[in-house]
Amino acid sequence: MDTALKTFFSASHFAVVGASQDASKYGHKVLEWYLEHSLPVTPVNPRTPTIHVGQRSCLSVANVSVLSSPAETSLSIVTPPAVTMKVLEEAKRAGIRAVWLQPGSFDVDGLDYAKKEFPAAIGAYEYDHEGDGEGWCILIDGEDGLAAAGRDWKGARL
Repeated sequence: MDTALKTFFSASHFAVVGASQDASKYGHKVLEWYLEHSLPVTPVNPRTPTIHVGQRSCLSVANVSVLSSPAETSLSIVTPPAVTMKVLEEAKRAGIRAVWLQPGSFDVDGLDYAKKEFPAAIGAYEYDHEGDGEGWCILIDGEDGLAAAGRDWKGARL
């Protein structure tokens, strides 16, 4: 897992697919986490051109394929499993190298695809094939990942 975390957090850019304007949704909370840790992040949401987080306005992109530097971008995914598989396929075509599947965003097919197709895929630490996946959450495990990658987040945190 440390290798995947190091690879993920060694990226120069980050994106959150499923970023949301609604502060009660995890897509908003994950985007906010990146901003709080002063990491360069782009929200990905096909329906919302701008997402407001506190006093900040973040311009979003409609999909992964239009990210400015996909090969240098790690992707956090906060979408329903059926959407996640499509996002993973698009991310693979775009040249994304690292993905983080937030809890609830994946099923066994999506998790298997991510682990097979990406050099770094962070997802389940436990999965029952009945459809309930638990996994690493950036809101809980992200700071450990930053430390594993040698990123000084404490000095950068807002």
